[in-house]
Amino acid sequence: MTDLTISTRRRRHPGWLLAPLVILMALAPPVAPAHAADGPAVFHTSKGTFSFRLEIAETERDREIGLMNRRSLAPDAGMLFDFHTEQPVAFWMENTYIPLDMVFMAADGTVRSIHADAIPMDETPIPSGSPVRFVLEIAGGRAAEIGLRVGDKMQQSRVTPAP
Repeated sequence: MTDLTISTRRRRHPGWLLAPLVILMALAPPVAPAHAADGPAVFHTSKGTFSFRLEIAETERDREIGLMNRRSLAPDAGMLFDFHTEQPVAFWMENTYIPLDMVFMAADGTVRSIHADAIPMDETPIPSGSPVRFVLEIAGGRAAEIGLRVGDKMQQSRVTPAP
C-alpha cells in the first residue's frame, strides 16, 4: 500500500468519526471566559459616580478569551483584566465584535491611559503606554460618557492602596 492510498482511506469516513464529538460539544454547557466578579468597579468623575458590574479575567486563559465573540455589552458592565503585578501590556480586538474602551490602570487604581472606541476585529496592538496592573474593558464610548480621565481612580476590592 502506498502513502497516497493511506491518505485517501483516512479521508473517506471523517463524518461518522466526528459525529459523537459534535453531539457532545452541542450538549456541553458553554464555557465562561472569566469567573464572576468580586465586587464592582466604582469611578468618581466630574460627571458623578459610576459603578460597573465586572467579570474578572485573571488567568492567562481568561485574558486570552476576554470579551471575544460577544455581541453586546451592557453600559454598566465590563471585564477587568488583573495581571497581579504592574507590567506593560498590549491588547487587540481579534474576534471581538463590539467597540470597546480600554482603561489602563496602576495597582492603586489610578487611570494611566484610556483607549477609546477600539475597532472591532482590528488586530492592531493597543499598548498600555506604561506598566499597569489592571485593564478595564467597557462599552465603546462609555469612558467619555461618564467623564473618565487619566488620573481618576477606580475603587474595587482588588486595588492596592498607595503607600
